[in-house]
Amino acid sequence: MKKKLIILAGPTAVGKTALSIALAKEIGGEILSADSMQVYRHMDIGSAKITDQEMEGVPHHLINVLEPWQEFNVYIFQRMAKEALKEIYERGKVPIVVGGTGFYIQALLYDVDFSSQDAGGRVRARLEELAGEKGCDYLHRKLQAVDPDSAAIIHPNNQKRLIRALEYYELNGEPISRHNRREREKQAAYDFRYFVLNDTRERLYEGIERRVDVMMEAGLLDEVKALREMGCKRDMVSMQGLGYKELLAYLEEGGSLVDAVEAIKQNTRHFAKRQLTWFRRERDVIWVNKNEFHYNKEEILHFLSGNA
Repeated sequence: MKKKLIILAGPTAVGKTALSIALAKEIGGEILSADSMQVYRHMDIGSAKITDQEMEGVPHHLINVLEPWQEFNVYIFQRMAKEALKEIYERGKVPIVVGGTGFYIQALLYDVDFSSQDAGGRVRARLEELAGEKGCDYLHRKLQAVDPDSAAIIHPNNQKRLIRALEYYELNGEPISRHNRREREKQAAYDFRYFVLNDTRERLYEGIERRVDVMMEAGLLDEVKALREMGCKRDMVSMQGLGYKELLAYLEEGGSLVDAVEAIKQNTRHFAKRQLTWFRRERDVIWVNKNEFHYNKEEILHFLSGNA
């Protein structure tokens, strides 16, 4: 018998955090973060990390468990998430996976097989070296030639995902987009409900603008300076996060802070658009459009708990 799993996904800044706490309290749940940045310590402001006070006593998993210089990817997430799920189920609680990283959610939900990965990392190392020599645009053109479907949804500056897609192609002789379609056709490993919280584009973008302004007021620049002093560099996975990469570039290359902040806002808007594109491709998704609930949090919570 499949075990119950609730997913609350959605684009950045849509309001998943507060809603997830209310839902967890309503159904006796614990929260498992599917966020590629909140996993890191010392990266609180830029990742919009939930505070202990905001958790309201609800247990959270995969938050503040790695240092910024440690590797984190979908394979590591899948392994750590399975371990957390085991503990949650043993306590008789309902796991609620919360986040905006669709690939991580898919890997967990359908138990995606990563066994064909390059154990020694030789292909990845060569591709990383190539990225250093010729840049991400070169990798993106290479990917367009062998896997146009993946190239269409992976941002040309997302070095990590470009390398992963090219690595998969070299190791397996087929596009990773074909592999992903095949994996999505698999039966889920859980009895799940997959909610995607969404809003109108105008309000979503307004929320992103406000969030970035609040982050800057809260000291995001000082947070990035502290990470830099700790030895964090631009080629680290952690420093590819929105807000971190733009401000680190500002600190190292100079220029206008106003322009750097505007770049964060623009890149975050583009990121939210790509997130929604991903979720629209997923099957069995239950869309929760906030405007259809007249922005009434109680109505939305009632709908989620009634369908969980």
